[in-house]
Amino acid sequence: MENPRTTTAREHDDHELIEAMVKDADPSAVAGSGGGHLQTDIGSKADLIREVSDPEADVRPEKQDDIANAQAYPSDRGPNRR
Repeated sequence: MENPRTTTAREHDDHELIEAMVKDADPSAVAGSGGGHLQTDIGSKADLIREVSDPEADVRPEKQDDIANAQAYPSDRGPNRR
């Protein structure tokens, strides 16, 4: 006896519809993230730190990395206000 979920999946198979929609889709309409270079920048910073000062350095993303890549905005609160 076949699993009922398998039977239901076969009855409602819409892969042809999905493939047709993907084929006809406008590539410029695909969602993405702004900037897109955040990981590369952090990796480059990590490489520089490891080569220059500490081979075991652990580099973490910082708020300034997000700001530099248009992923965040500077805070308007605190001592660094402008």
